[in-house]
Amino acid sequence: MEGKENKMKSNKRIEKISKFIRLLFKRKIVVIGVIGVVFFTLLAILAPILSPYDPNKVDFAAYLTKPSMEHLLGTDMHGRDVFSRIIYGTRVSLIIGLLAVVIACAIGSVLGMVAGYFGGIIDDIITRFTEAIRAIPQIILAMALTAVFGGGIRNIAIILGISNVAAYIRMMRGQVYSVKEADYIMASKLQGVSNLGIMFKHILPNAISPIIVLMTQQVGGTILAESGLSFLGLGISAPTASWGTMVSEGRNFLLDNPVISLAPGICVALLVICLNMFGDGIRDALDPRLRGEL
Repeated sequence: MEGKENKMKSNKRIEKISKFIRLLFKRKIVVIGVIGVVFFTLLAILAPILSPYDPNKVDFAAYLTKPSMEHLLGTDMHGRDVFSRIIYGTRVSLIIGLLAVVIACAIGSVLGMVAGYFGGIIDDIITRFTEAIRAIPQIILAMALTAVFGGGIRNIAIILGISNVAAYIRMMRGQVYSVKEADYIMASKLQGVSNLGIMFKHILPNAISPIIVLMTQQVGGTILAESGLSFLGLGISAPTASWGTMVSEGRNFLLDNPVISLAPGICVALLVICLNMFGDGIRDALDPRLRGEL
């Protein structure tokens, strides 16, 4: 009997996953977005294999060469291969984007869950903290924190994560308020389940769907913010390959070799657009109205 129940649960889980995948790939534009995200991800993972040159190798004899068979996108003002630096820049952008979103999600979800579950003065303190962060534009807050703590991949990821944390607090707090009065939560309390157990075993699984959607949609914005900081000289510093840094370095050579700035700029735009399309697809797939549950 127990084995039969487990098999039924397994079948329901498989059915839900297949329905989610079917809804995710229902629109062609989402398929294009997923293909783009997979392409850039593979580019980042296989960077050492695909890159024809060391991205940081300086060769002043190859100063600002035009695109050719030897250098597909030419070279920059230090003789470094632009194509190789774009490939490695993909790795930097994705690492920072994913790390920042994970940090923001972890901190924001816990704070939002605590605020929504306990309420009262705890909720007031966390809500005021959220409003204080939201009152400052993200890029201004990130610039201020970068000026204090410095650049680098780790620091930029933490800084962008902190600047995005308010959205997760508000989202999770709202979800907890709609879930915590449910019958199964009351039943868990009557059974003596601890507050921590209720929050992480019952509330979090039932409130995580909008958080997943928010994460996928914010990766693109975080990559754009990192590129902006690097363009301003506050993000990833030379010689590390970063798309924002490349655009900044190449803006003085737009007439001599516009590819130095245009190529990484186009890559930023394409990756952000693909991530946004992917995020929209996940949002639609997780919408209960589209799943026929409402």
